[in-house]
Amino acid sequence: MSEEKDTKFNTLDVDRVAFMEAAIEEAKKAAAIGEVPIGAVVVYQGEIIGRGHNLRETSQDATTHAEILAIQEANRNRASWRLADADLYVTLEPCPMCSGAMIQSRIKRVYYGAYDQKGGTAGTLMNILNDSRFNHQVEVIDGVMHDECKALLQDFFIELRKKRKNSSRKPKVEN
Repeated sequence: MSEEKDTKFNTLDVDRVAFMEAAIEEAKKAAAIGEVPIGAVVVYQGEIIGRGHNLRETSQDATTHAEILAIQEANRNRASWRLADADLYVTLEPCPMCSGAMIQSRIKRVYYGAYDQKGGTAGTLMNILNDSRFNHQVEVIDGVMHDECKALLQDFFIELRKKRKNSSRKPKVEN
């Protein structure tokens, strides 16, 4: 594994890289079924207790984001809605809904990869997770394996645009 620099630490430790790689594997599962490749894992005491990847298109349910699904699985595995002392790793900066779920479930820390210029609420557009008006704050570690996470998204959308462009070029068959 390459030593990657992180703005918050001297180098990423092996565990954090492994957990983000697990989130990336979840994102790849989403891409394989035509979903936007976003993946997440919840980690408690060094073990992954929840995994999720986007299923919004497949389920036609706007709430089936990777983070929500990972939190739900972690809740079931812990038999508790409280995930205090758990960390969440996600390939894309969380949206408002997912940030809210992290606050509500008492996630201790979130590590994310790619920044979301259009919907990120862990520092890009705003920082819901550190808002002192809420009864819980989530520590944010940004840019973890940023290049890999960003490339997943970029590659997915390049391919999607190609498919759409090619399908619009097909001649229409008249009966």
